[in-house]
Amino acid sequence: MAVALTILVTLLSVLSSASCARMVGGKTEIPEVRKNRQVQELGRFAVEEYNLGLKLLKNNNVDNGREQLNFSAVVEAQQQVVSGMKYYLKISATHNGVHEMFNSVVVVKPWLHSKQLLHFAPASSSTTTTTTTMHPVVRKDN
Repeated sequence: MAVALTILVTLLSVLSSASCARMVGGKTEIPEVRKNRQVQELGRFAVEEYNLGLKLLKNNNVDNGREQLNFSAVVEAQQQVVSGMKYYLKISATHNGVHEMFNSVVVVKPWLHSKQLLHFAPASSSTTTTTTTMHPVVRKDN
């Protein structure tokens, strides 16, 4: 009986630790992202911020050869609890009728009513091109 109880307590302890690690700090998949309105809005936000960064570059006479994108949909998403919520989004977008996939990272801090695009780059790219490294933008929700 004592051995069974010890095994049970050990097993529960291990399972509890694993679930806590997943809840705090670990990435979790967001199911059915195409039906998730909040995730789709975050994807649209990421594309808008990317386009805003391009406009800022062009206004400063920097032509990087990139074109503005039209948001299609978020096709995959993960979330991670940080100081707020960090969203890892795979976004389908078009430019000149060509569909491409992009990876982006957005941080949302609801208590500050803010969203920030941290990363935006083609999904096939191994580089870490970001628009917010050059032009950090924290957008406050009304």
